[in-house]
Amino acid sequence: MVSRADQYGSTEGIINAIAQSPPGSKWAVGTEINLVNRLGQIYPDREIHSLSPFQCLCSTMYRIKPGYLLWVLDNLVQGQVVNRIEVDQETAGHARIALDRMLAI
Repeated sequence: MVSRADQYGSTEGIINAIAQSPPGSKWAVGTEINLVNRLGQIYPDREIHSLSPFQCLCSTMYRIKPGYLLWVLDNLVQGQVVNRIEVDQETAGHARIALDRMLAI
């Protein structure tokens, strides 16, 4: 799918591309539906649609609430790791690259 796209990029790249586009431009965006909806609200003078007719929801993002994040961070300060997720080395390597790229922005 990406190889057939006119443009592709990170979440920030998608946001910037639409922000810098002229009024009246048309976009089909293949990412989480709430971002697509927010972009449509922020830029009502552009035609922004989800690439998929089926909602792509990022259910884990809905779980990140300030109170829960504070609880996790408080536990880390106390030396307690909660909700640890373990993956194989190859997946961990790819995840590390993605995290490093996000943190570099």
